[in-house]
Amino acid sequence: MKDEPKDWLEAELQDTLDEDYEIELEDAILSAEIKRIYRENHPDQLDRRVYFRELLRLQSELIKLQDWVSHHKEKVVVLFEGRDSAGKGGAIKRITQRLNPRVARVVALPAPSDREKTQWYFQRYVPHLPAGGEIVLFDRSWYNRAGVERVMGFAGEDQVEQFFQDVPEFERMLVRSGIRLVKYWFSVTDEEQQMRFLIRIHDPLKQWKLSPMDLQSRVRWEAYTKAKEEMFERTNIPEAPWYIVPGNDKKRARLNCMSHLLGLIPYGEVPHEEVHLPDRVFNPDYEREVLPRELYVPQKY
Repeated sequence: MKDEPKDWLEAELQDTLDEDYEIELEDAILSAEIKRIYRENHPDQLDRRVYFRELLRLQSELIKLQDWVSHHKEKVVVLFEGRDSAGKGGAIKRITQRLNPRVARVVALPAPSDREKTQWYFQRYVPHLPAGGEIVLFDRSWYNRAGVERVMGFAGEDQVEQFFQDVPEFERMLVRSGIRLVKYWFSVTDEEQQMRFLIRIHDPLKQWKLSPMDLQSRVRWEAYTKAKEEMFERTNIPEAPWYIVPGNDKKRARLNCMSHLLGLIPYGEVPHEEVHLPDRVFNPDYEREVLPRELYVPQKY
């Protein structure tokens, strides 16, 4: 490759590797034993250079999608569901990494308050839906009722049944209103989830991701499986189908999800005004003041 001329993508790759390596150093302080076990269970790792090239290529397309959504006042909602540690957050992070937060935003709601528990179930999600020119990515969504709330006993069977009756029409209403609704389920095996939980337990940078609810999800693996299967059966509608992302390989899952999302939306080039840097205005009478040293951040590095 060294003999090939460097295109703009190669130059961009060189400029951004540090940032991406920082994000990717997920096992930097894991024990050697956990690293060994993980690598034994993931022998077919995607070449890092290939991964970064494809990541940057797809992110550049996502910027085009963003511009198209903004220009045409489109409304896009993407739901990310899946078991704990399935890779939803990592995919969302890479999708939004280079996008304008004024156009693309992430919604990750906490547990409902006492007041919200008395509202219409979908009410707390509605204020976060996009206006024209916006993309909203839900890191977990109203499907909490079909999953964690049902399995952990936070919702009764009558409430779950009401949800299953309501959600298809709710989503059809969203689609009729002009929202492009995409639903992803990130799927991992029992063994892969166990390994990722062990990594989180032994990695101080990731222990915050483990909650008592996450640990209970290991105990109730089969209950979650049954709940997921009924959820697919009753909410996979033509207007808003489910798409399953195999997630055992995190890097491939991210790239596949990004590529698939781009393929669902008929975005294209939009007109852009040429940008010209204006000349700096110099005032010969202006003299910059010397600021006190205590205002500056200490230069430790």
